[in-house]
Amino acid sequence: MLAEIKGLNEECGIFAIWGHKEAAQLTYYGLHSLQHRGQEGAGIVVKQNGRLIGKKGEGLVTEVFTTETFEGLNGDAALGHVRYATAGGGGIENVQPLLFRSQNGSLALAHNGNLVNAHTLKHQLEMQGSIFQTTSDTEVLAHLMKRSGYRTIKEQMKSALTMLKGAYAFVVMTEDELLVALDPNGLRPLSLGQIGDAYCVASETCAFDIVGAEYIRDIRPGELVSISDHGIESEHYSYATYPAICTMEYVYFSRPDSNIHGINVHAARKNMGRRLAIQAGIEADVVTGVPDSSISAAIGYAEQSGIPYEMGLIKNRYVGRTFIQPSQSLREQGVKMKLSPVRAIVEDKRVIMVDDSIVRGTTSKRIVSMLRDAGATEVHVCISSPPMKHPCFYGIDTSTHEELIAANHSVEEIRQIIGADSLTFLTVENMLEAIGRPAINETCGQCLACFTGNYPTEIYPDTVLPHEKELIKK
Repeated sequence: MLAEIKGLNEECGIFAIWGHKEAAQLTYYGLHSLQHRGQEGAGIVVKQNGRLIGKKGEGLVTEVFTTETFEGLNGDAALGHVRYATAGGGGIENVQPLLFRSQNGSLALAHNGNLVNAHTLKHQLEMQGSIFQTTSDTEVLAHLMKRSGYRTIKEQMKSALTMLKGAYAFVVMTEDELLVALDPNGLRPLSLGQIGDAYCVASETCAFDIVGAEYIRDIRPGELVSISDHGIESEHYSYATYPAICTMEYVYFSRPDSNIHGINVHAARKNMGRRLAIQAGIEADVVTGVPDSSISAAIGYAEQSGIPYEMGLIKNRYVGRTFIQPSQSLREQGVKMKLSPVRAIVEDKRVIMVDDSIVRGTTSKRIVSMLRDAGATEVHVCISSPPMKHPCFYGIDTSTHEELIAANHSVEEIRQIIGADSLTFLTVENMLEAIGRPAINETCGQCLACFTGNYPTEIYPDTVLPHEKELIKK
C-alpha cells in the first residue's frame, strides 16, 4: 500500500561506492532506486582529491540534486543516503550523511535502522561533555568513536559498535577507506556488490541493477567490512550473533526486484498470496491488489484460487508531495487522492482485496468504502501478513500499541470497523513457509516482533513511553 497514506514507513536507504571515477553519479542513481525507503531527505558525500565534500537537502533525490546542485560532486568514492525520519524528527540537520571534521581528518556517516539505547548513550555522552549537533540517533556512533581512545578509525568503530543496541546498518567513509557494519541481528538488509575494480554497498540489490553492479553477497550480522584502495577486508566485531532480518522487508518495504538473502521479494510475496488463498478459501469473482506492494501477493492469490486477477484499484502517480501529511484527517483524504477504484472491473462483483498489512485501519476502511461505492457487491479483505499487534523499535514508525488497530481489537472487530464482508490475515507459520528462508540457511532467523511481541534485542526503558512499558515482553 502507499506508505505516505498508510502510516507505515521504514527509515532509510544507503548506497556507497569506492574506487570508481563516476562515484557521485552512480550514487545518485543508486539512491534513486532506493527512494521508496525514504522521501524526506537525501544527501551525498564524495571523496574528492583526498577531501570529503557533501551536499544534502530535504525532499526527493531529484529535488535535492538538480543539474546545478550536482556540479562539483566529483570523486572516486561516494556515500549516499535517503531518509525517512522515525527517530530524531525531520530538519536539514538530520539529513544524512552526517559529515564531521577534526584535526585527524573527516568522517561521513550514514545509518539505516534505529538504536534502542540511543537515549541512554546520549545522556552518558553529554554528561562527559559531548555536544550533539542533531537529534538523530545516528550521531551517537561518531561520538563513541571519537571517545574510544583507539588510534585507527577501524578500531574506533569496532569499539563503538559493541556499545550499540538495536537495528543498524552503518556506512562510514573517510579519506582513506569505507567501513560497513551490520548489527549482530542483521535486522536491516545490506549487500555488497562490484563494478569492475570498484566495490559498492546498498540497502537493496535493486540498486546494483540500476548501476550495473554485480551482487557479491549480503553483509553478515556482526560483520565489519573495510574497503580501500588496497582492496576489501572483512572481520567480525561481534560473534554473539542471532540473525533476525526484519520480516516486513519481505512483506512490504523492499522493492519486488530486490533479493534479500538469496530470496526474491516478488517471489516471496507471490507465495504469501498463494498460501493466503488456501487459508481463506473465499468464493469471489475478481481479485485485486492495493498498489504497489500488494500486487505480487494478489497475483499469487489469483493463481492459486483460479479467480481472475484484475486492476480494480489504480494508483495516481502524479500527486505532489504536498499531500504527504502526517495528520489523520489529511491521511484519510490522501487515500482518495492516491487511489481510485475501477468501476468497470468491480461493479456487481464479489471482490477480494489483497493488501500486505493493516496498521491503523483507516486506509483499509476507506478503500473498502470506495470499492462499495464503485458497485462491488461484496468486499473480502485478505492480508498477506499476520496482525501487527506490537510496536517496532528498529526503524519502523509504529512505536506504540495505541496506533495499532490489531493491538486493541479482535479480527472480527477489525472486520466490522473497516466494513469488509470477511477479513483474513496470513498466519505466522504460513508467512514463514512462504518466504522460505530456513530452506536456504537454517541459521537465518527473522524478526517477528511486530506480530508476536518477541523482540530479538533488549528494549531499553527510555525507548518506550511510560504507559507502554508493561506491554513490552522482556
